[in-house]
Amino acid sequence: PCEPSPRRSPLWSHRGQDWNRTWYTPNPDLTQCFQNTVLVWAPCVYLWICAPFYFLYLYCNDRGYIQLSNLCWAKMVLGLILASFDQDPNLCSDAPQVLVICTVHVERVRGCRSSPVLFIFWLLAVLCSLVPLRAKVRLAVDEVSETGVRYVAFFSYFSVQLAQLLLCCFAEQPSSAAKPNPCPVQDASFLSKILFWWFSGLVVKGYRKPLQVEDLWSLREEDTSKRIISSVEEEWCPRVVSHASQERAPCESLPPGSKLAEQTLLLWKLKKEQSSGVRLLRTLGRSFGPYFLLGSLCLVVHDAFMFSIPQVLSLLLGFMRDEDAPLWKGYFYASLMFLLSCLQSLFNHQYMYMCFTVGMRVKTAVMGLVYRKTLVINSAARRTCTVGEIVNLVSADTQKLMDFVVYFNAVWMAPIEIALCLFFLWQHLGPSALAGIATVILIFPLNGFIAKKRSKLQEIQMKYMDGRIKLMNEILNGIKFLKFYAWEKAFQNQVLDYREKELKALKKSQILYSISIASFSSSSFLVAFAMFGVYILMDHKNVLDAQKVFVSMALINILKTPLSQLPFAMSTTMQAAVSLKRLGKFLCQDELKASNVDKGPPSPGTVEPKSPQDNVVSLHIVIRIGVRVPSGSLVAVVGHVGSGKSSLLSAMLGEMEKRSGQISVKGSVAYVPQQAWIQNASLRDNIMFGQDRKESWYKQVVEACALTPDLKILPAGDETEIGEKGLNLSGGQKQRVSLARAVYRKADVYLLDDPLSAVDTHVGQHIFDKVVGPKGVLKDKTRILVTHGLSFLPQADLILVMVDGEITEIGSYMDLLGQQGAFADLILQNMDPMSDPDDDPVEDLGRLTKADRAHTGRVGQLVMRKFSFVGRKKLDSLILQIPSSTVTMSFCPYCIFLGLSQVKLEMYVEYFQTIGLRFILPIIFLYVFQQAASLSYNYWLSLWADDPVVNGTQIDADLKLGVFGALGVAQVFGTTVAISLGGIIASRHLHLDLLNNVLHSPMSFFECTPSGNLLNRFSKEIDAIDCMIPDGLKMMLSYLFKLLEVCIIVLMATPFAMVVILPLTILYAFIQSFYVATSCQLRRLESVSRSPIYTHFNETVQGASVIRAFGEQPRFILEANSRVDHNQTSYFPRFVATRWLAVNLEFLGNILVLAASVLSVMGKDTLSPGIVGLAVSHSLQVTGILSWIVRSWTDVENNIVSVERVKEYADTPKEAPWAMEDVSLPASWPHTGAIELQEYGLQYRKGLEWAVKDISLCIQEREKVGIVGRTGAGKSSLALGIFRILEAAKGDIFIDGVNIAEIGLHDLRSRITIIPQDPVLFSGTLRMNLDPFNSYSDDDVWSALEFAHLKDFVSGLPEKLNYECSEGGENLSLGQRQLLCLARALLRKTKVLVLDEATAAVDLEMDNLIQTTIRSQFEGCTVLTIAHRLNTIMDYTRVIVMDKGHIVEIDSPSGLIAQRGQFYSMCREAGLV
Repeated sequence: PCEPSPRRSPLWSHRGQDWNRTWYTPNPDLTQCFQNTVLVWAPCVYLWICAPFYFLYLYCNDRGYIQLSNLCWAKMVLGLILASFDQDPNLCSDAPQVLVICTVHVERVRGCRSSPVLFIFWLLAVLCSLVPLRAKVRLAVDEVSETGVRYVAFFSYFSVQLAQLLLCCFAEQPSSAAKPNPCPVQDASFLSKILFWWFSGLVVKGYRKPLQVEDLWSLREEDTSKRIISSVEEEWCPRVVSHASQERAPCESLPPGSKLAEQTLLLWKLKKEQSSGVRLLRTLGRSFGPYFLLGSLCLVVHDAFMFSIPQVLSLLLGFMRDEDAPLWKGYFYASLMFLLSCLQSLFNHQYMYMCFTVGMRVKTAVMGLVYRKTLVINSAARRTCTVGEIVNLVSADTQKLMDFVVYFNAVWMAPIEIALCLFFLWQHLGPSALAGIATVILIFPLNGFIAKKRSKLQEIQMKYMDGRIKLMNEILNGIKFLKFYAWEKAFQNQVLDYREKELKALKKSQILYSISIASFSSSSFLVAFAMFGVYILMDHKNVLDAQKVFVSMALINILKTPLSQLPFAMSTTMQAAVSLKRLGKFLCQDELKASNVDKGPPSPGTVEPKSPQDNVVSLHIVIRIGVRVPSGSLVAVVGHVGSGKSSLLSAMLGEMEKRSGQISVKGSVAYVPQQAWIQNASLRDNIMFGQDRKESWYKQVVEACALTPDLKILPAGDETEIGEKGLNLSGGQKQRVSLARAVYRKADVYLLDDPLSAVDTHVGQHIFDKVVGPKGVLKDKTRILVTHGLSFLPQADLILVMVDGEITEIGSYMDLLGQQGAFADLILQNMDPMSDPDDDPVEDLGRLTKADRAHTGRVGQLVMRKFSFVGRKKLDSLILQIPSSTVTMSFCPYCIFLGLSQVKLEMYVEYFQTIGLRFILPIIFLYVFQQAASLSYNYWLSLWADDPVVNGTQIDADLKLGVFGALGVAQVFGTTVAISLGGIIASRHLHLDLLNNVLHSPMSFFECTPSGNLLNRFSKEIDAIDCMIPDGLKMMLSYLFKLLEVCIIVLMATPFAMVVILPLTILYAFIQSFYVATSCQLRRLESVSRSPIYTHFNETVQGASVIRAFGEQPRFILEANSRVDHNQTSYFPRFVATRWLAVNLEFLGNILVLAASVLSVMGKDTLSPGIVGLAVSHSLQVTGILSWIVRSWTDVENNIVSVERVKEYADTPKEAPWAMEDVSLPASWPHTGAIELQEYGLQYRKGLEWAVKDISLCIQEREKVGIVGRTGAGKSSLALGIFRILEAAKGDIFIDGVNIAEIGLHDLRSRITIIPQDPVLFSGTLRMNLDPFNSYSDDDVWSALEFAHLKDFVSGLPEKLNYECSEGGENLSLGQRQLLCLARALLRKTKVLVLDEATAAVDLEMDNLIQTTIRSQFEGCTVLTIAHRLNTIMDYTRVIVMDKGHIVEIDSPSGLIAQRGQFYSMCREAGLV
């Protein structure tokens, strides 16, 4: 059939008449031979090549068996029908059809629901059949006499092929969903996947109604934390183990403890830190590299199509210039350009989809690795990184890795794209293209310099931002203390000082960034000006026609993308390298060694061991510690503050590094820390802590731990949700819950770190008798009890006395008394049986309403002990106070709720009003002027291209070049700089308003609002206002004006294009309305679901020692996985939404390209090549412009929410003014300190019971009054009322005759003093912590320290008063912090002093010293002491006994004892009578 003939000659023949038939003809056609060979066999060859690889893929990826469906039957039947056709006896047409049927069957068996291979095969087959179909139709029309049987057979064959193609557009439906609401991408067809049609359902749902969490799809199995982290751990863990063994190898050959061994170890650690990032990158590459490389392949194909488009544009412009060219060529070029543009879009967005998917998986993997590391990191390593830094690793650093995944390919692709652009430019302009290269080379150093400067400025900005956020975190954690001392203004000034330095660096960075943007936006003009200028100046015969000009401009526009991406990609890569190093360094930190404690199970068959051999704790640390604890014994550990008692328990838990000796613990362990760690969960969940509910045992534990009365008070009993910092539990309740958690565990060994210090005397006695003591529920367990309560010691089986990290005495109570040693001295000096700080009032309970209980992501504050061995082989304790959560959920009465509508217009108005009209009007004018100049210079270029050639040259080429240059320069204006400066102005004002609103809020606001929410406003939301909103506005405005310019140009060329532009505009508005509505909701859902991740991280870090002690790591890991997966369920559709939008909008843009091209072809006779080149080349930019407009619009819409969130606190309740301008107080007020209460009453909230009710009381000057009562009596509430932390619900308080409700809060609080129960320190110098306003001299400060028994300690510090306290004062012991609070009071020495159980954290000896100091130094002051240690108030003038908010007894201590009332009962319980 392929023999040459005049009628049938092969296409590849070089005879002129063949090309005349296929190309140079008004009616083109392909030869019959070509149709019968190439067009028939091309799809078959494709299938045969792909089939082996596809079968291998199916073999390796089994997704389950698919039942035989109607769709599958139809495909196989149609395949058999096609195999039965015999088109040509010379062709074996059955083979490909049989292969198709086999492929359909194998896909069904291996669970493939849609076949990309068969879809492409049938698409190729249909396209190849179109040519012979056209020929058959023409022959059928022309040759009427020929039989039609053959035509009917071919048409039937084509119809079946088309039917197969249509069937491949559908996917097999799943038999049953393994997960609720599965992701539709898993069951979508190939066509739906590449066009993202599978996402349309969610877009429509989001448009019709606000999206809820239940509307989101389940994660695909391959995207779940369980699957990803297990895969990454398989790669990472062996590397870490291998490197650790390499690290130990050099040190093993050296003598332990030698200087050389230490230096070798240090060098290895430095090397490990440097290489850790590379090892982490390799691990991630092995896990996610193949999928990422597939995306990179899509990018390569995208680039191939992208560079093809200018070549087709060149052919189209050549067609416009050729008057004899047939019209079909113009339509062919227009269609080809449209097809290439569509394919370019599809491959580009598949690449982006794959990159974002990999980024999402990298985020999951890194979060999982970091979380697991926090559970095993040792104390020394833990001290090197704060909670904020750890949260930064899983927030900021993971985000940088995600950006790196998306933009990394630009690092190597951008140079290739630049080289290809310059190669094609050389083809059109010859050596003049070198001028473009020179311009690019000049632009790069400038932007490299800018990037380097911005990197340094960013480091400076981040340093100040970190300092500001750290300070805000401390302010929020210590807000109650700041209000007590009226220190808000001092700390506000510190925050604003950080903020000004931060904004100064940001301003410089933004100006440099604007210069960088301007250089890139004008780069196309600069390159064009250089090349065109050199081109015409090199030779006057060089002519710039439309083909050269606009193909070059199209290539230059392509060149802009890699030019702009490359610096950003390099910057992102460098930032990712830093993040990888930080992450790798953390992940390679030293872990707790299993060898620190030898743990073993109790003897077989023993549930509650009795034998001395069972359940034994033995300990040998350093030289001076050695003890063996028999099973079932009660061991008490006593000693002064800082003697190492808690260190001893930490060593038993394996929390400390063991240098020598051994520790062995037989059986399971339960641990009660010194300060209770309470989870954000129900009270029941806190007690059960992951164990099964055993009702009888649960009730027994609750009763033994004295929680039964509390359950009756709590709003929902044991189902009450415990909020952040345990805000709805008192201090004693939190400690009892912590103890109940341990008791419920039924462990073998109990380590109790002073659990009775936070409860009343009678409650402490109850707990000891019912739980810890010889008759308690733990009587058969091994109990090691750290205590200051000496009354319990006679019942202990063994007592350990610790001094400076050493056990100095061991024995029973009577043995130690008989030794007349340190223990006997301790007993004689401190006859008070126990120490028990006051609880917070019971009225604090129930502050969470049902709405409040909906809050999640709120954790309590925890003080956690970490220790290391230092100095002369002694234990040195370091108490580490961990800040509370940095990011929390937003379900708070005062916090932003999950918005159910788009952002209100008022937020835009608010933002622009903050900037001011003096900035907005010039910005608009600059944009208009800039775009007018751009339009003019482009139009001028088209006129120049159409300039006729006279004698081989163009007239006045130099003048045209000059005008072109002038118009190009005119478009480079400082619009971006103006927007950046306006954004900084808005950000400064909004931050100041936020800070003022928060600091002026009452304590009730902070108790109901998670500190993480507030911190999120000061960090993430302010950062969005600083950078994201201005950047989004820059982009949106520039692209809006650019789109307007393109529309004007297209309409200038072909006014009839308005018929196309109008419907496209309507479609555009329609699509974007769907997208914006859904995208905003997805962003908010993602933001809300992100907070619990960080909250859980905080909670875990703070309670890591408790979690490890109870062996609950697996449960917490599952919870972390669940929270990450929950966040990813909203993040995944969020980035897919962008791809869905881009594919649809770029299709609209491609239609505009097609319309401009087709209309230009239709108007060939009237349009010049210059105006056609201008219109088509600009229409090619529309696809990108449309996508960027909606994307930037959505970014602004999403980030303007930050303004809404920052402004929301303006409407929350505020406390009274800090100062009253119309009230003038004497400088010496209060000069006597007399206090009078008149029918005074307090409520925590309206509708709750009275915390204090109808109290009338007169306290004379210099009177010392003790306030006592059972838990919940209202003692601390009265103190809150005096400081107006709680405003009076009724009645008044007068101090020296002045009604405190009529003066400013700072006027009141700065003139009276409180020493609170919980000591609070801030990061900064010791002097700043004592005197933030610098109101006192150094001599005054030293004097206060001397009286507070801290002078010797501070004098021994290297920097003395300038010694830097770390975050939360973590480098000072708890007792030292309490003494510093005493020093503050001594420094102020006001006439009214309130002590709210100020000696809670010190031992009895130190308590006596403090009480002596208070009696001597505050002799001339009125002192109110809220006390549980009754011996401290026995010499007071009067004692007030409170019960349920009322004063039930008031008299001198001796008088009250004589009355034999409540006070007498309390004294008798304390052993004082």
